[in-house]
Amino acid sequence: MSDVPHIIRIVEGVPRVVPDDWRVIDGTAGWDDGGSGSGGLLLPLALARAHADLVRAGGPGRPLGLVLAPDDDPANAVPFFAHIALIGVQFPKFTDGRGYSTAVLLRLRHGWTGELRALGEVLQDQLFAMRRVGFDSFALSPGRDPQAALRAFTPFSDSYQGSVDQPLPAYARAQAS
Repeated sequence: MSDVPHIIRIVEGVPRVVPDDWRVIDGTAGWDDGGSGSGGLLLPLALARAHADLVRAGGPGRPLGLVLAPDDDPANAVPFFAHIALIGVQFPKFTDGRGYSTAVLLRLRHGWTGELRALGEVLQDQLFAMRRVGFDSFALSPGRDPQAALRAFTPFSDSYQGSVDQPLPAYARAQAS
């Protein structure tokens, strides 16, 4: 692959490797000048809240998204839903599972229907479970091969428990048929 970063995105129900055209902005310098390059800008929730008027006005004329840290309350992102195209959920360590709960809350309680991306320490072994709770794009940990990671979506044909992707557990689906 080229030097352009790539992510895995679910496109029409199928996981695919696609170029990543979003850039995380760490501070106000990248936000104020619109950032270098093209594509969308992902703002930490605290930065978006501090510049809420700019976010609501469309920011620097580029697509905007939010990044939620593990300790961010997903409810604080709701006022921005109409003004953003993507929410990234940060996984600082692969053992930190708070991002799974954040995804479920965003999808089921708060009604987020846009792109939901897993960011940070995202490993191949987690992709199937992340998809089940509502993630539809995945920025793998640095040095991980996204083409090889596509295999993570195929080992399981069904799940017993209900989740965001299939609300009914297997026994209820069997009884309904």
